[in-house]
Amino acid sequence: MLRKESYIRRRQTLRDKIKEGIIILPGNNEAPKNYFDNAYNFRQDSTFLYFFGLNMAGLTAIIDVDAEKDMLFGNDFTVDDIIWMGPQPSLKELGAQVGVEETAPACKAAEVIEEAIRKGRRIHFLNPYRSDTALQLSRWTGIHPDMMIKHFSTDLNIAIAEMREVKDEEEIAELENAFEIGYQMHTRAMKATKPGVTEREIAGLIKGTAESFGDGVSFHSIVSQHGETLHNHSHDGILEAGRLLLIDIGGENLNNYCSDHTRTIPVSGKFSPKQKDIYNIVLSAVDKVFEVAAPGKYMNVFNEALKTLAEGLIGVGLMKGNAADAVEAGAVWMFMPHGLSHGIGLDVHDCENLGERGLSDFSALAARANEIDTCIMRNNWRLRPGTVMSNEPGIYFIPALIEKWKSEKRHEEFINYSKLESYYDFGGIRIEEDVLITENGNRRIGLNKRIPATIEEIENFMA
Repeated sequence: MLRKESYIRRRQTLRDKIKEGIIILPGNNEAPKNYFDNAYNFRQDSTFLYFFGLNMAGLTAIIDVDAEKDMLFGNDFTVDDIIWMGPQPSLKELGAQVGVEETAPACKAAEVIEEAIRKGRRIHFLNPYRSDTALQLSRWTGIHPDMMIKHFSTDLNIAIAEMREVKDEEEIAELENAFEIGYQMHTRAMKATKPGVTEREIAGLIKGTAESFGDGVSFHSIVSQHGETLHNHSHDGILEAGRLLLIDIGGENLNNYCSDHTRTIPVSGKFSPKQKDIYNIVLSAVDKVFEVAAPGKYMNVFNEALKTLAEGLIGVGLMKGNAADAVEAGAVWMFMPHGLSHGIGLDVHDCENLGERGLSDFSALAARANEIDTCIMRNNWRLRPGTVMSNEPGIYFIPALIEKWKSEKRHEEFINYSKLESYYDFGGIRIEEDVLITENGNRRIGLNKRIPATIEEIENFMA
């Protein structure tokens, strides 16, 4: 938990932005895995954490903007609970930890909301991403769960995105701590990688390390020799000499701030000449992002990275023509069919549920999102001092995609399809760092160390 004063200040800032009505912020509930008492590892809603900091199931918060007060709702633990869980703080004690004086049993939240509706006050809530939260909001507001997306508060959505977009010094310190966890995860995986080991063993080592130093992995680990599959969550492969292992992983620290780093390493400990060529092209794009990232438009940074990839691919004969023209035409998308960056903070894709990726109907938010330029709409994302984002270019050889483009004769003026045939078994390479935008440029998250990144660093470390 952060300092109590931080949560008080955030809630006041939110009240200043919203101006009227009540704000409903439901926390998450336990999610049963295969029966109620055997639940998935609990993860609190990130927005609830941002404003109230309590990592406990069954809580709801209401911020009364007009009365300038905050309310916390939940049930105190019974003796039966304590038998199984041990002594627990009361709801009043939990509220005091984060500067909330007014607390009440969980059922009282409905009364507060009903009264506000009866008086015609504005009711603000976010579009829920969990079905149980949608059902609860439906009971409170009378809105059908399927219609939540039509009635969520655009004002609240925008205000929270603006606040969470810019990290203060306290949050940056948390992200540095999360980096340390990510460093341990990656370096231990590198040391364990060798022919004959299973991907599952590496993934298990990574997960154990994340839980040893923090609250576990920040997303399901990608540990695969098939790096051309962008989100390959299968860990069934046996590591083979001569192949590349792509490791895209992150950890959460004890305050739920996240890291997200990718390394692509040679199973045998040594890159082949062919692998070195592609690896260095990707690394040059990573370096280009560090060179140009500064306050301003994200897409400018993205395009510089794509241009660097195109120049490298032209250099090894896989592309041809002019790099800038190839980027403008969209030819590089065959080699990197994903974005360059996403926000990082309390979510590994920070605020993703607030924006175009989290809303199936983005029309209610799109116009306002265009105005404020936060990471919830990446095409218009404006990087600000305090923005923390990923830097993750990659090159992937996806046979099905290559064959599709080739059959459609797409971008033949830029792509050397005949030479690509020898890369169908290559896989993919991605390198990822976490970047803090500063007043005059940027710096890497990881003040005192870096996960081995260059060919020489990786080979020496694995040796």
